[in-house]
Amino acid sequence: MTFSQSLLEYWPSLLVGLKETGIMMSISMFICLFAGLPLGLSLFLANPKMKGHQPALYWLLNFIVTIVRSFPYLLFVIALIPVTRSVLGKAFGPIPSSIPLSIVATAIFARLVEQVLLDVPEEVYILANSLGTSRLQYIWNFLLVEARSGLVLAYTTTIVSMVSYSTVMGVVGGGGIGDFAVRVGYQRYEYGIMYVAIVIMIGLVFILQMLGNFVAQKLDKRK
Repeated sequence: MTFSQSLLEYWPSLLVGLKETGIMMSISMFICLFAGLPLGLSLFLANPKMKGHQPALYWLLNFIVTIVRSFPYLLFVIALIPVTRSVLGKAFGPIPSSIPLSIVATAIFARLVEQVLLDVPEEVYILANSLGTSRLQYIWNFLLVEARSGLVLAYTTTIVSMVSYSTVMGVVGGGGIGDFAVRVGYQRYEYGIMYVAIVIMIGLVFILQMLGNFVAQKLDKRK
């Protein structure tokens, strides 16, 4: 069978893998955005370096984020199978696979958010304080506005990382383009098909990175 014939035969399965990856990524990155940003903001506000008044909270959050980020991902996914099954009633498929992806993405994004916010010049806080703003006004009108470009880049970096993480989900029945590349391309010795899947993933990552860079440049107040 020629490469073109193989590609034609496996193309529907490839599209299914792309759809499954899209489902996993959409759910996990939506949760990541609305959970990781507040978590990273909490880390920043409680950070002793920023004269936070809740060092115990900071070290608790810091401990949780560090544990999640340092946990071997495949073992983390396997350890969460009972939790996923109890929550959703099943542990296999793209939707259940989004749970461990969401948790890891939230931890990664939260740490990046904290680092971005720590890089905001102290003059911004001094200006906001001189204007008599409340903490909420300082966060919404000064801190996040000043850091918005960096936050977009942090979110883009998280998305790119999660594309790589999503390829592992096929090991536990999560499906996706990575599972297709291994199951069809590698295990069936269809290496040409495997390379097609790899090229598609690289192209996807490239597009996401360029889009994130473009948005970040548009939001950068320094330009």
